[in-house]
Amino acid sequence: RFCIPLLLASLPTMATGEEIAPALQDSWGDFWLFRFFVNAAGYASIVVPGFLLIQYFKRRNYLETGRSICFPVIKSCVFGSEVKSVHQDDGSLPPRAEPSESSTARQVFKLLFCAAGLQASYLTWGVLQERVMTRTYGATETDPGEKFKDSQFLVFMNRILAFTVAGLYCALTKQPRHGAPMYKYSFASLSNILSSWCQYEALKYISFPTQVLAKASKVIPVMMMGKLVSRKSYEYWEYLTAALISVGVSMFLLSSAPNRTVSTVTTFSGIVLLAGYIIFDSFTSNWQDALFTYKMSPVQMMFGVNVFSCLFTVGSLVEQGALLESLRFMARHSEFTAHAVLLSVCSACGQLFIFYTINQFGAAVFTIIMTLRQAFAILLSCLIYGHTVTVVGGLGIAVVFMALFLRVYARSRMKKRSKKLPPGETPVQKV
Repeated sequence: RFCIPLLLASLPTMATGEEIAPALQDSWGDFWLFRFFVNAAGYASIVVPGFLLIQYFKRRNYLETGRSICFPVIKSCVFGSEVKSVHQDDGSLPPRAEPSESSTARQVFKLLFCAAGLQASYLTWGVLQERVMTRTYGATETDPGEKFKDSQFLVFMNRILAFTVAGLYCALTKQPRHGAPMYKYSFASLSNILSSWCQYEALKYISFPTQVLAKASKVIPVMMMGKLVSRKSYEYWEYLTAALISVGVSMFLLSSAPNRTVSTVTTFSGIVLLAGYIIFDSFTSNWQDALFTYKMSPVQMMFGVNVFSCLFTVGSLVEQGALLESLRFMARHSEFTAHAVLLSVCSACGQLFIFYTINQFGAAVFTIIMTLRQAFAILLSCLIYGHTVTVVGGLGIAVVFMALFLRVYARSRMKKRSKKLPPGETPVQKV
């Protein structure tokens, strides 16, 4: 009851003069704002009791007084097994280890490996994402088919496979001793599933090129989150190159997709969802970067985040009764089943590359790689659907690579300068 007046009040704020997207014509219960509140209520039903339990165990000084059979589990979830590191109080220090003795060629190879893995995983994922969220299944000459509407179920499918892969990998290989309190993964998990939900949901209201354009401008928000969450410091050229990359990719994307279909018109709802995606995603990468101050592997990070992601999403789906409904949709449409499974595989592989890249190079470098992926996604669309690249689009690509070369040159100069500093001086810490 409380949501209905707020919902009705928000409807007129959508872009006037544009035809309402078909996703809004089915029922008000499918409107994104209502779904967001319903999902948030489901997450709160798990988060609030968990928060109260954590506060209870901390106030009781459970580490000294607890002796029950659940003591190891509670200790691992609430308190962890060890402290972060010697430098945990210095928020400016980078959490990942970059050995000074590693050769430049090896670092370049690692960067290329991360970039190739991210591109392959997320280019495939992007193509499938648009297919699942914007097209119908089961269409015939007499039947228009039906669209899949529950974005949260797709998030759950992605996370359950990633959880399984990470769990098997941790069980079969030797991993560092885990010391982080498990509940700390829940922050990154919650922002991660919210950003993924916003990303899927936004495709109901805006075109895919518009969504890609918004993703391309994430570099600066991530750097801002880095200052807030991890207290990182950046040089002026890092801000300059981040801005140039965003401008260049924006030029290319805007010039490559001048035509918009009526069913994917840009609306106020789509813009709000994209803003939510950028904010949540920026927080996720920087919180994960901060968690690496604990001695853990990227796969342990992946496992911890996805444990809570599965818990949050399946709990919310069961409470809404949406889990069985989505499974029935899968049973009716085998093509959707294949697409959902392949989406999950790409997501799981992509997460492995995300955690490894952030651990090795930091959140800002990871975002630059993903920004390039936006341009490659449009290039792939041009190859598949026959779109042409304009002169402005070509200039945008040139601006992007110019910014990357400038960033590499500036980083190398800073490293050389830091080696010449006297022993008592410390250069500004960069990502």
